Amino acid sequence: MEKLSRALLISALLAATGALAVISAGGGLGSAGPLVVAFFICLATGAMGHSRLRAHAFTIWIFAGVAAAMYYPSTFQEAGGFDLNRLIVPLVQIIMFGMGTSMSPSDFAGVVKTPRGVLVGLTCQLTMMPLIAVTLVWLFDFPPEIGAGIVLIGSAPSGVASNVMAFIAKANVALSITLTAVATMLAPLTTPALMKLLAGQLVPVDFFAMMWGVIRMVILPIVLGLVVHKALERRSGAMGRVMPVVSMVGIAAAITIITAAGRDALLTIGPLLFLAAVLHNALGYTLGYWGCRLVGLDEQSCRTISIEVGMQNGGLASGLAQEMGRVATVGLAPAIFSSWMNVTGSALANWFRNRPSAGGVAAPQGSEDGTTARSAAARAGQTTERPL
Repeated sequence: MEKLSRALLISALLAATGALAVISAGGGLGSAGPLVVAFFICLATGAMGHSRLRAHAFTIWIFAGVAAAMYYPSTFQEAGGFDLNRLIVPLVQIIMFGMGTSMSPSDFAGVVKTPRGVLVGLTCQLTMMPLIAVTLVWLFDFPPEIGAGIVLIGSAPSGVASNVMAFIAKANVALSITLTAVATMLAPLTTPALMKLLAGQLVPVDFFAMMWGVIRMVILPIVLGLVVHKALERRSGAMGRVMPVVSMVGIAAAITIITAAGRDALLTIGPLLFLAAVLHNALGYTLGYWGCRLVGLDEQSCRTISIEVGMQNGGLASGLAQEMGRVATVGLAPAIFSSWMNVTGSALANWFRNRPSAGGVAAPQGSEDGTTARSAAARAGQTTERPL
């Protein structure tokens, strides 16, 4: 496996060299398309078999999908007369079902055990990210539908990826899972309300239609996942290995389809939108961390909430953009922001990991229910044996 991985990584290097040669020879970036896509595919495949790169393989696959969608958009827009945009909502439902199978009722017990951390985390998430989003829309003067997409991703709850990052960071995993669970269950009210309040002047926002969309795409699949998890509890180990992979494939596919749909708009506004993603994400991490420090939370909780605030559920935002009939415009920000969050989330988690806090590995104090860092990470699709 190591030999194959090494061969693929060498192939990625050769593809990158070839792409640079084509561009330098005056062929232009467009002519280097096959080599650029080959570079990302070889790099992602090779990373899967490399102990130090494996944790980044998913992110690289997303970049491979985005590159392919930018160079060959028609491939991901329609297949046999079928509009591939129609797959976005079912893909989000599969992702949320996978999230449900990784959860249990005990995840909500943290509200009682650590109410202050949960309250502070939710407050930061529901105020900082939407307000940062609105500020960026005003600052860069984005077109209305592009701006609405930025507000939409800022109004979405955190996703299960933040739980994995909290585990890698050796932060408070149980608090992370509780925050994700509670924020997701509140999303049918919070996301439409924030969109109506902050983006209603940019695009028409039907509060009740969006509420039903969140319930249908998030709440019902999660509840079904919880039921399946309980019914197949003895086989939860196998499910915990399969569903994260299915969810990751779903996320990559949704981002690729959205990128293809909005490819022309991205060519015009892409660099500025990427800058907005960088600022939105960085400010979320920074303000989330220091906001918690200001109210006196412990270091591990500050790190946890920093990650929770900085990482949103891009799948939900993409699905809502599709429901609004504006996936090629409103859906662009969720696609770009989601890709960037995976890169920075992993980097920040590893940075935290290499700078241990005084409390050590983060399991909640007094958690007799067994929700330890190991079990929480396993439910999030990770194990302590997986190279990070």
